[in-house]
Amino acid sequence: LVIKILIFRFVYNFVTGLINRISNILNNISSELVVNHVNLKIMYKSREVDLASFDLPEFYEKFENAKREAGNRPIHILNANFTIISTVISMLSFVVALMSVSPWAPLVILAMSIPTAIINFRYRKKNFWYLRWHSKERRQMNYYSNLMTNKDMVKEIRLFNLSDLFIGRYYDTFKVYFRGLKKLFVEEGLLHMCMTVVTTTINCLLFLYIAKGVAEGKYEVGDYSFYTGALSSISGGIGTLIGTTASIYEGTLFIDNLISFMNEKPTIVPSLPEPRRIQHHTGHTIEFQHVSFVYPGTERKVINDVSFTLDPGDTCVLVGLNGAGKTTLIKLLTRLYDPTEGRILLDGHDLKEYAVEDLYSMFGIIFQDFGKYAVNVRENIQFGQLERDATEEDVHLAAEQSSADQFINDLPDQYDTPLMRYFEENGIELSIGQWQKLSIARAFYSDSDVIILDEPTASLDAIAEQEIYNQFDRLRKDKTTIFVSHRLSSATVANKIIVLEHGAVIEIGDHSELMKKKGTYYELFSTQAKRYITPIDGMSAEDFMNTGEAAMTIEAANAHHGHGRPPFGEGRPFGEGRPFGEGHPPYGERPPHGRPEPSNKN
Repeated sequence: LVIKILIFRFVYNFVTGLINRISNILNNISSELVVNHVNLKIMYKSREVDLASFDLPEFYEKFENAKREAGNRPIHILNANFTIISTVISMLSFVVALMSVSPWAPLVILAMSIPTAIINFRYRKKNFWYLRWHSKERRQMNYYSNLMTNKDMVKEIRLFNLSDLFIGRYYDTFKVYFRGLKKLFVEEGLLHMCMTVVTTTINCLLFLYIAKGVAEGKYEVGDYSFYTGALSSISGGIGTLIGTTASIYEGTLFIDNLISFMNEKPTIVPSLPEPRRIQHHTGHTIEFQHVSFVYPGTERKVINDVSFTLDPGDTCVLVGLNGAGKTTLIKLLTRLYDPTEGRILLDGHDLKEYAVEDLYSMFGIIFQDFGKYAVNVRENIQFGQLERDATEEDVHLAAEQSSADQFINDLPDQYDTPLMRYFEENGIELSIGQWQKLSIARAFYSDSDVIILDEPTASLDAIAEQEIYNQFDRLRKDKTTIFVSHRLSSATVANKIIVLEHGAVIEIGDHSELMKKKGTYYELFSTQAKRYITPIDGMSAEDFMNTGEAAMTIEAANAHHGHGRPPFGEGRPFGEGRPFGEGHPPYGERPPHGRPEPSNKN
């Protein structure tokens, strides 16, 4: 009999241990799968939401709250439910046993647990709302922490000795954030301490009641240990139930963050039940009709009553000082945003009537803050049009057209070379100019009808810039091309120049027409050109620009660029002793004395 009992005990322990191990394995696997599933849901949703949402702090609050907790909470809730079931099962036998001593003893224990439950639920809710409303401080701490570990920022931070400043700001933000959180922890802890005194006193009284029964002979001496153990087990089980249900309640609150984020509705959707489709590989007419735009959460009109038309094959340059609205105009044209007022027509139909993904495929675009992707060179180029069924020769051709092939061929693995050192030890860090050539290669790789270039050569040297514009001149053919550039040399090849000021169009025409008007464009172009005119016979560049000779040189430049040639001349690079009208680029690397230098950002 003893051997059978030992065998049974051994088998029981073995099976129990095996089940626990299997449970841990399944729990770990399911936890990773759930976290991955939730992260994918968030990523897919991020793909759908409007770009305007990323301009709002409220969106980042929802996003941060959803991403921070939602992945782990579902598994935590699932495990908590199993804990509740097992706790209830184990408690029932003790409740039945204790009822034989006193039917009111379990009720007393249950009654004294109610205040504890109220405290738990109340502070779980307080904790949730505190974390939610202080999302800003957490984002600030993440920002300062990432600054100190960002490889692109670390150079400037070291040279300007900003490390202590950002570490100090991180710590100051943490103190503000932690102050309220600590107050919640202390308040809850003190209340639980008070309840512990009460529950301990009541348990002592119950223990004394059972001891009195043993002394009076109502119970056996061994029953004392059994009944007091039952009391302790019931009390502990109720505490577990309260804590577990409170954590489930808190988990559902955090999951509400995910639900709130997932309920974010996109507004950049087709206005027709059956959206129009783009007719590709043909010219397109684009018309802005009294378009105005205000960024979400602001009141200033960054685009104000803008109207113009681009015909098929037009080459348009958007000109203006920083903040004039050039890049915003591009975002409206590509329907990353919708106008606040007015409408944009594509081939006579409202832009909103077209399928969004189909509309995006019409544009080959380079933004001034172009993407730098931690993948190999080939993929960086192919990202210009993933759905294109292209060959290796097409990738190489795009690289050649952007002059990127010159440095790609010198890389260790050429087009298979991984870029950036986030993941690969042999990753290559490119210069900003090389990255810009890759972004231009993406635009050349895309088989698009409209090419949009937002400061496409801002980080290139003058010779590389000349080569790029030569390629643009040959490749644009019947395509509509839109440039945004502070370097007004690019404007000389355009048949339509749109000058923006404070979000409004103030001048439209080609280079020759606007120079003759001597308005804002003339002032901007001439200001840049002055830096490339050397004083003659003691005459300053400014005085020279006011003479008839200067007008002749500008007219010569106009004639030189008026036949669709690139803005730098076809011959030798500039700076080799030729006069201004024979190929010098009419822009300066620095502004005239007394004027601030324009940046490359809009």
